[in-house]
Parts: sequence; C-alpha cells; structure tokens
Amino acid sequence: MRNLLIAAVVFALVAALVVGCGPAEEPDANGDETAAPTGTVTIGSKFDTEGPILGYIMIALLEDAGFDVVDRTRTGATDVTRRALLAGEIDAYPEYTANALTVFHADEEIDPAILRDAEATFEAAAVLDRENEDIVWLRPAPANNTWAIAIPRSFSEGSAIYSLEDLAVHVNGNGELRLAGSQEFFDRPDAMPAFEAAYGFELTPDQRVALATGDTAVTAKAAADGTDGVNAAMVYGTDGTIAALDLVVLADPLGVQPIYQPAPTFRAEVIDAFPQIPDILEPAFALLDLEALQRLNAEVALEGQDARDVAEAWLREVDLLY
Repeated sequence: MRNLLIAAVVFALVAALVVGCGPAEEPDANGDETAAPTGTVTIGSKFDTEGPILGYIMIALLEDAGFDVVDRTRTGATDVTRRALLAGEIDAYPEYTANALTVFHADEEIDPAILRDAEATFEAAAVLDRENEDIVWLRPAPANNTWAIAIPRSFSEGSAIYSLEDLAVHVNGNGELRLAGSQEFFDRPDAMPAFEAAYGFELTPDQRVALATGDTAVTAKAAADGTDGVNAAMVYGTDGTIAALDLVVLADPLGVQPIYQPAPTFRAEVIDAFPQIPDILEPAFALLDLEALQRLNAEVALEGQDARDVAEAWLREVDLLY
C-alpha cells in the first residue's frame, strides 16, 4: 500500500510539472485568462480608395484583439494582391466575391444564375477557394461594389443616355465618347468587354483612356471635369464620388455584372492557427452596407481624410472599437 501511495504522489507531481510547462493562457484586456492566443498577421489590400479603408478596418480590429499586425495595404491591383496572398507574402486582404468565380476560377463551369445571387456567389467562392487554393473567405459585407459606367448628368440628359443600351446607340451612331478607366477594367473579360459584348458596341483605342491606377475617384473626376475630352468613367457601386460630382450611373438592364461583395480573405493556415479571427472581423463587415461604404469612400476620396483615420472613426461610431 505504501508503495502505491508513493507512486500516486510521484505521478501527481509529474503531472503537475507537465501541466506547468505547457503554454500559459494570456489574459485578455479584462484579466480573463481564457483569451485565445494571438500572433503576427500581415494585412494587404488593393490600391484603390475602398481597399485601404477595408484593410484598415481589419487592422484596427485585429490590433485591438491583441494581434501584431504588419500593414501591407495598397499592395497592388487585383492580380498583384491575389498573388501576394497565395505566395504567403500577405496573410489576408479584402476581396470581392464574384472575382473568385470570374477571375480566380474562371475555368470552372459556373451557372450564370449563381452570379446574380449574393449568397450563392459567396458560397461558391468559399468552396472553390478552400478546395483549390486553401484560402478562407469570411462573411461578406451586404454591399454590391460592381463595375459600372457613369457620365456627367448634363451629358446624360443632353444626349438622352440613361442606360448602357442608350450608350451603345450613342457610340454606334458615332457620338463622342472618351471613357476613363483602369487597364484592368478594359482588359478583364467580365468588365468592359462584357458590357461591349452584351450591348453590341466597341470602343476604339482613342476612346479608351487607360489609367495605371484603379482609383475611381480619379476616373470620376476626369469625367466630371472633362479632362482631355473624357466624358465617361469607370466607377464602382460603392463610390462616394458619384453623387458629389453629379454623375449618373448608367443602368445595366441586361444584368451583365455579377455581384461583388467585399469580404476578408485569409490563408487557411492563419485561420486554423487563430480561429477567433472571424468573430473579430465579421461583425464589422456585416455593418458595411452600400450607404456606409459610399460615405467612407467619400471621406477619403473627396474630403482627403486618411483611410486609417476614417476606418477607426467608423469602428468607434458603431461601437466596435473603443
């Protein structure tokens, strides 16, 4: 019996030592020692107006949760930023749901009806990216930041151009048009080429003003000011410049454009290591509706405010940052 008692004591001491050598839980801000462990995360973004705003929302929330965050916002255009994610140069960045179907997995057969349904687009993007690239999509914002074409109201009303059908009639009738957009907008099959194919018109090289940047604040201002004869602009649905510059977004009655909802995309190993990240970020993205994003974009593009300041002020306003 005495030997059994000694053995039990030794076992208890060894067990205590083993437990004591394990990783200690770090207390959270309230002293709760059950807080999930954190680490270093690198956040990128595209270099347009909205990308850095979304990127800084992610950065601010992760920093507030105790993560060390490396700021790589304004990483580049879609292809550059996506390659950085796949190569592990960044751990996450905000992307748009339909891009997974129309760009990243364009070789997959996708039912066109999926691209007109926000939830179906998100679900297909999440499945394809996890299975093929080990990328995780968090829940998207309820705003559709689709490609569009806008023209000055005076041009719209003076030439009776209110839709892309009207624009096709104008172009095919040799009406004057110079459209400012990014090179990506002119090159991507789902952007300007899709509009041209659906509505039966084609711009000449002289009618295309391709800019290196995807910043729609620049394209919209060029159209509003008539810079170098520009009277039309590539814009996005959430742009804050549209109303401020008195532009008219041309209707897309054929529904050419898919649904592009912004969402955080992460390398799966990061989410596996830090499974609390969705709970940190998704409540903020759930509040980013069309009106909210248009306002935030306007504060940066038109008022010249810093994207990080705008992001953090909004998070405080909606009680997600203190």
